[in-house]
Amino acid sequence: MLIKFFKPYISGNELKYIKDLFDNRLDLSGDGKYTKMAQEFLEKKYHVNKVFLTTSGTTALELAVRLLDLKPGDEVIVPSFTFSSTVNAILFSYGVKVVFTEIQKDTLNIDPKDIKRKLNKNTKAIMVVHYAGVACDMDRIMKTAKESNLKVIEDAAQAIESKYKNKYLGTIGDFGCLSFHDTKNVTCGEGGALYINTDDKKIIEKAEIIREKGTNRTKFFRGEVDKYTWVDVGSSILPSDILAAFLLAQLESIDEITKKRLKAYNYYKKLLSKYEKHKIFRIPKIPKYAIHNGHIFYVIFSSEKDRNFTMDFLRKNGVQATFHYIPLHSAPQGIRLGYKASDLKITENVSKCVMRFPLYADMAKEEIKYVAKVFEEAMKKLHGK
Repeated sequence: MLIKFFKPYISGNELKYIKDLFDNRLDLSGDGKYTKMAQEFLEKKYHVNKVFLTTSGTTALELAVRLLDLKPGDEVIVPSFTFSSTVNAILFSYGVKVVFTEIQKDTLNIDPKDIKRKLNKNTKAIMVVHYAGVACDMDRIMKTAKESNLKVIEDAAQAIESKYKNKYLGTIGDFGCLSFHDTKNVTCGEGGALYINTDDKKIIEKAEIIREKGTNRTKFFRGEVDKYTWVDVGSSILPSDILAAFLLAQLESIDEITKKRLKAYNYYKKLLSKYEKHKIFRIPKIPKYAIHNGHIFYVIFSSEKDRNFTMDFLRKNGVQATFHYIPLHSAPQGIRLGYKASDLKITENVSKCVMRFPLYADMAKEEIKYVAKVFEEAMKKLHGK
C-alpha cells in the first residue's frame, strides 16, 4: 500500500466556477468576480477588516513587511524554525536585520520569553509563525508588542480555521498572512491572502498600490481617478481569477475539510499514543488556549537516530513520512547572516527529531491503521518488544 504525504481535497464546485468564467467570457486576470467573492468570504467568516488575495503566502508576507515601512538598521524578531519565505520577506527590505528567536519545546512556536530577551531599540516588529496550525501564545506576545510599540505580523500560512481562544489566527496582529499552496488545508495550487487588521485607509490604499505594480489602477476601476499611473514601487501580486474561482469552491467547503482533517488527526493520536510509554517519541500537546485545524500530525523523537530509522522504515513500507524545517539560522544563508547552529540549541535539537505523518481530508481509516501498523513495527524494532 502507498500512503502519500498529502492529497488536495476537491469539493466538486472548482470546475463549475472555472467553467462559469469561460462560458460567460469573464475577466481572467486579478480582481475579477471570484477574487472579490473569495475576499468577501474571508472578511465575513473570519471578521477581517480587509483581505487581499495574493499569488502566494510568500507574497502575502512580502506585502505585509512592505506595509511596515522599515528602514535600514531596523530589526524584526522571527523564529528560525519556519519556511524560508518568512525571513525572505524581511530581507527584501534592504538593510533590515533578522533576529532569530528560540521556539518552545512543546508547540515548536516562538518563545515569548526569548522575544523579550532579543528586544532592543532597533526592534520594530515581531513575526510569529503558528506552526502546524497551533496558536502561539498571543496574549503574551501582543503585550510585549504593545509595551515596546512594535508591529506584529502573523504567519498563519498553516492556520486557516485555527483559533487563539476565541479569535481566528491571522486576525490578532496588525497583519495576517495565509497560504493556499497545494499542501495546505485549503488550496488553489498556489495562492495566499493578506489580512489587514486595521481600518487605516492609508495602509489599505498602500497595499492596493503595491499589489498592482505600484499603480493606482484599483482607484481607476472604482472611478476615483480618470486614468491610472505609477505612484510607488510595487509588484504583481494579484492571482488570476481562475485561481480565485478554484479557491472559492475550497473555502465554501472549509468546515467539512476541517472536520475531516481533525477526525484523521484524532484517530492518529488514538492509535499512536499507547507507544509513548517507551519514551522513544512524544506527541505534542495542544495548549488549552489553542483550537487547531488538523493541519499536521507529527511526533518528536528522543533522538535524531530513532527519527531517521523510523522515517526510513515507514518509507520502505510505502508510507511517505517526512521531516520538516531545517532551521534557518544554521542554513547556508543563515550562516552568511552571521549565525551558527549553537545560537539556538532548542531549535537545532528539536528540528532534528520531528517527523510528520501523511494527513489529508479524505484519508481513510484503513490508511491510518496501516500507517499505525507500520509505525508499531518500527517501535518494536527500536525498543525490542
